[in-house]
Amino acid sequence: MNQTITIKVKLNPTNEQIKLIDNGSLDYIKTINELVSEMVIDKKTTNKTSASVITPLNSAVKNQAIKDAKSVFKKAKKSKYKIIPVLKKPVIVWNNQNYTIKGNNISMPFIIDGKSKKIEIKADLNNDIFDTLSNAKLGTLRVTKKGRKYIAQISITLNIEPKTNGQVMGVDLGILIPAVATTQNGKVKFFGNGRQNKYYRRYYKTKRAKLSKAKKLNAIINMNNKEQRYMHNQDHKISRDIVNFAKENNVSVIRLECLEGISKTTRTSRKNKKNLHDWSFYRLSIYIEYKANLEGIRVEYVNPKYTSQTCPKCGERHKANGRSYFCKDCGFRTHRDLVGAKNIINATVIDGRSLSA
Repeated sequence: MNQTITIKVKLNPTNEQIKLIDNGSLDYIKTINELVSEMVIDKKTTNKTSASVITPLNSAVKNQAIKDAKSVFKKAKKSKYKIIPVLKKPVIVWNNQNYTIKGNNISMPFIIDGKSKKIEIKADLNNDIFDTLSNAKLGTLRVTKKGRKYIAQISITLNIEPKTNGQVMGVDLGILIPAVATTQNGKVKFFGNGRQNKYYRRYYKTKRAKLSKAKKLNAIINMNNKEQRYMHNQDHKISRDIVNFAKENNVSVIRLECLEGISKTTRTSRKNKKNLHDWSFYRLSIYIEYKANLEGIRVEYVNPKYTSQTCPKCGERHKANGRSYFCKDCGFRTHRDLVGAKNIINATVIDGRSLSA
């Protein structure tokens, strides 16, 4: 089973190397924007090669810029040229044949005095990261700037042996309780704190309202960034805990509800409507999936229909009362979200490749 992930590594360039990165990054996005502009005018994909693109970048980087420009042009064409994306954030990209990693250095080529020359830049490569990179197939290298820091984003593909003959685990995602997981043999765990998340949402909303009155636009942007970082961090923690729970209980398959578009289709109370539209079930699902795949655990998506209403014991349907679920037919009683997790184990897999649970 192949899994592609991105490893982020901090670079420690010298002053001279900073100039090379900054100039190269600006030339890179300028080249892409110029190529996109030409393609939009001509209404067709460019036939240019690295030899016909005049810019102080080596041929491999030019080829990558042409490739990226074609990708941007596709988005413009899809919108019927109503939206023409323009790159602003400086970045420079190399393919896997044009950079090398050795010790605590990453070597990448730049144009110096008209000639392409590889430059070794020191990087924060600890033993764990170096071992991961050594055992993976390297992909593209992107160098970006975040504040005053320079970050190398290295795409890698890992070949991971999938787990077999393990248990199937169902995970129910929600607002008040971010996630509930249960295994076939009845092990249960609740993850996250939805009330705390809602508190932070309200806190940031109140702060934004005050800043908006004071017309402090930059402060509002920073506030939004803080809120997003908090929510991303919560999703990372929850997904890591879920995958660790799966490992502890010999789980080989995790099943999740396919919740794509839930914020548009779900009816909910006015109290929870804003939280539902803000909460990213998709992001949490993706975090669970890629972390699980790194451990050889497969993730399957199931049809969410009636998972929270069907009694897992007798199969009759009843609506929950608050957080409690009670089946009037067989007397089964438990937490509402746990009902969902139990039913997810046996629900129909969307792609039809269901394992017998």
